[in-house]
Amino acid sequence: MVEPHGGRLVERVCGEKTRQVLIEQSKEFPSLPINDDLVKDVKNICFGVFSPIEGFQCQDDFESVIGHSRLANDVPWTIPVVLDVDDEFARSVRPKDEILLVSGGCVPAIVAKLAVDDIFRYDKTTYVKSVFKTGDLNHPGVKTVLEKKPWLLGGKLDLITEVKTRFAKYNLKPRETRYLFKKKGWKTVAAFQTRNPPHLGHEHVQKSALTVCDGLLINPVIGKKQPGDFTDEVILASYEALIDKYYVKDTCALTTFETEMHYAGPKEAIHHAIARKNLGCTHFIVGRDHAGVGNYYGPFDAQEIFKQFPDLGITPINFRAFYKCKKCGGVVSDKICPHGPEFQVDFKGRVVRQMLSEGKIPVEEMRPEVAEAIIKLKDNLFVK
Repeated sequence: MVEPHGGRLVERVCGEKTRQVLIEQSKEFPSLPINDDLVKDVKNICFGVFSPIEGFQCQDDFESVIGHSRLANDVPWTIPVVLDVDDEFARSVRPKDEILLVSGGCVPAIVAKLAVDDIFRYDKTTYVKSVFKTGDLNHPGVKTVLEKKPWLLGGKLDLITEVKTRFAKYNLKPRETRYLFKKKGWKTVAAFQTRNPPHLGHEHVQKSALTVCDGLLINPVIGKKQPGDFTDEVILASYEALIDKYYVKDTCALTTFETEMHYAGPKEAIHHAIARKNLGCTHFIVGRDHAGVGNYYGPFDAQEIFKQFPDLGITPINFRAFYKCKKCGGVVSDKICPHGPEFQVDFKGRVVRQMLSEGKIPVEEMRPEVAEAIIKLKDNLFVK
């Protein structure tokens, strides 16, 4: 099985005795409320999805990622994983302090202990131009970074409480996915990243990957998205229907990647591949404009960037374009279809969305069982 990124799978979870002691003594520690996105980052760090990092990044790692797309020890890494705080909190802590991170949900929970190693200011302009290749405020990822607080805290984490989402049954940790793949006898596994329900083009891509790999991991992003994106409920229900009706048994698994979308295009494609490598995948499917938004990135930039990381340790499977060909009589890609544009029918996301919202089945683009599963959720189709 593929090695975890950096050579070691991180697991930083308190034992039950330590957990109880920290909860009982919680008032003796400074505490910092964190939002849902940071709670997800904490879980991904402590369960090893973000191996080899063991906590929020300190200044040396942060600056190396921004400047070179690598950690300070030269391991590939493209998206900073950071904890931002305001001036008042930054003045209240020092290196070697220990603080508790507390979720801000309806039922507050003590999520983790952070051993502070570093407190530093950072240049947001340099940050966004490195990660997103733009400083445009209309880019959702740029906007999120520019709204961050002016200081960053770095240090190792220890998970105290796992805050579970509504879809916890789908959220397997790297230790669990690796066990699952081993149990199924999958030596090669292709990961498919998505934030949309599947149309016939997606199915074509996934099954094409299955022709060269033992198994397929469909691993949708669950977390904050843009208004107008499909909801998490829709994505999971639609894939359950597709796998049940159209996949050979024991060739496909559905788990979730709980994280926010950064919409960082090529840099995020590498970030996503690293996470799937830690889950135990050997291959990663990269389609057109992976993790893109608007017109900020070229359609194949997310594929080209993998050439810059020959030591990444996971193999990209690139699909440049797929569509229906009237002459071939099915879904094809530009690598196998010789016919011109007059025979090509693209998958029209806008039309599919409109039809589904009207309770209609887009039979030319989507399996009927998939569409029916989506239509059942017609009151909760899109993120508001």
